[in-house]
Amino acid sequence: MKESNQQVEQVNTKEILEKYDKESNYRVNIGKWAWVITFLGVSLTVFHLYTAASSVLPSQQQGAIHLGTALGLIFLLFPAKKGLQKVQRSIPWYDVVLAFTAMYASYHKIVFYDTILLGRVQGYSTADIIFSIIGILLLLEATRRTVGVPIIVVAGIMILYTLFGNFIPTQVLSHPGFALDRISTNLWYTESGVFGTPIQISAKFIFLFLFFGVILVHTKIGQFFNDLAFALTGRYTGGTAKAAVAASSLQGMVSGSSVGNTVASGSFTIPMMKRAGFKPEFAAATEASASTGGQIMPPLMGAAAFIMMEYLGVDYGTIMLAAVVPAILYFSGIFIGTHFEAKKLKIYGLPKSELPSFRKLMVKNGFMLLPLFIIVGTIMVGYTPQRAALMGILAAFIVSFVRKETRMNWRKIIDVFEQGARVALPVIAACATAGIIAGVVSITGLGSKFAAGIIALSGGILPFALLFTMIACIILGMGLPTTANYVVTATIAAPVLINEFGVAPIAAHMFVFYFGIVADITPPVCLAAYAGAGIAGANPFKSGVNAVKLAIAAFIVPYIFIYNPILVLVDATPVTFIISVTTALLGIMAVSSSVIGFFIRYSRSWERILLFAGGILMILPEILTSTIGIVIMLAVWFIQKQRKDEGKSVEVQGTM
Repeated sequence: MKESNQQVEQVNTKEILEKYDKESNYRVNIGKWAWVITFLGVSLTVFHLYTAASSVLPSQQQGAIHLGTALGLIFLLFPAKKGLQKVQRSIPWYDVVLAFTAMYASYHKIVFYDTILLGRVQGYSTADIIFSIIGILLLLEATRRTVGVPIIVVAGIMILYTLFGNFIPTQVLSHPGFALDRISTNLWYTESGVFGTPIQISAKFIFLFLFFGVILVHTKIGQFFNDLAFALTGRYTGGTAKAAVAASSLQGMVSGSSVGNTVASGSFTIPMMKRAGFKPEFAAATEASASTGGQIMPPLMGAAAFIMMEYLGVDYGTIMLAAVVPAILYFSGIFIGTHFEAKKLKIYGLPKSELPSFRKLMVKNGFMLLPLFIIVGTIMVGYTPQRAALMGILAAFIVSFVRKETRMNWRKIIDVFEQGARVALPVIAACATAGIIAGVVSITGLGSKFAAGIIALSGGILPFALLFTMIACIILGMGLPTTANYVVTATIAAPVLINEFGVAPIAAHMFVFYFGIVADITPPVCLAAYAGAGIAGANPFKSGVNAVKLAIAAFIVPYIFIYNPILVLVDATPVTFIISVTTALLGIMAVSSSVIGFFIRYSRSWERILLFAGGILMILPEILTSTIGIVIMLAVWFIQKQRKDEGKSVEVQGTM
């Protein structure tokens, strides 16, 4: 693309990240403690590479080093209050004390490993109880600093529920109550609390894949993805918006952060969409909704996908394959929505002369995709995600040496290793705190109580149970990061759908996973949309509403693969799979057209209703309903084709 088109509006991405992304609020002035942070960060990364290659430590000891070092780094890097990172000239003494206290509270499990194991039978010592309480309190504070207050409120309520459940009057939620020492030691020293499945998966898999993403970012793969997206879609109707969707889907392959993706690619794509003629709110919504979908985009997806693997007892390749069709449907819905909006506004594609050449891009930079192919290939042939991550990291490291500007010297390698640890800190804190919530569910039997409540509210009717579960996922997602939200809903809600309603396990888990993700674009708390609005200079709430309209598929598709698990490759045959995907795509087209208000002409109210109804019928997994839906859509097409009034469609170069 010509340089003139690359000169986009300047936005303060750092300021936007600090406002909407807690993990970006780290200290600027570290002072004399810089070498300590570098040492801890590099050591943490090296530790994970070593344990992934050798598998020498028990999971509890590996988790203790994983969390303890992360907590130390969090207190050294993240101030107690937002804004202090800019005014403090060094790390205050109390944060240094908290850092090393938190580290020892976790390392205590290693120092007295055998004694603590014995304590499960004979009882814990006073010192063990004290350190468990200190560890939990410091974990909650570290999570508040990196992730935010809402998740702390949820975890705090769960702990209070464990302590005082005997005072709850309703029999559905009441329980005998537990003493503080039993709660703290159970949550801190057993596999059903802080050091349970979420933190173990974080230590084994998630850290490695996040580090893999850091190295890929260093190779400047993001710019390559942007250029590639414009080369593929820029010449078509609404090309800038379609390029934003394509770029974000590609970015999602290596990053699972909705806000981070929005700011990284949106700083480039949003100003271009605005100049092309899209309204600021729509430009922000396009980038936010597409970036949010990055968490369901194979091969890396969001961190929660690795936890799903453990919960379901399947390999990661199965999770990736199951996510392919839902991801395609999600991004197709956004892509189609931008197309209809561009047709409505008569926004042309960019001239071919102003776009990069796909062939030249692939010849020059195609090698940058090698690490992704290696990751996918290694997993699909049967190796563990750990081995796949190591192979991908090695390939990305080699790729970085191909070009002079990305070639790493020793100083740069140290910086990348430290950055790998920094990127993982919020995820580690969220996983550990999610372990508290999951531990409370285990201790109190809240899962079965929740199941009884859902069954009572829904009257045993699956659609109502799905609706209540969706609402719970979205509400939790407004305050919890995706990983923590998934842990909670996978522990409480997914088993209800599986055990009480006979839903296929992978479909139930994908259902709660999806709705936890779309909370990032669902008003009133839609951080990805707010970040996009900050770049676009748009109204945040209107941006969120537009994002929901564009991502309407994300609110429909999860219901469909509950009733039609063929979409997540359960009992799929080639014929049924092709038919299901084709009708689902046609249905999403009709629904998107209805929401935008344009098909081949401006749609009248009754036409929008028909298109929406026809779209839902096509998405439903029945031949009869799909046929009726296709007939309805064709009827609306024919009626609009005969109409020569307002909103006459515009033929543009390369119209899709």
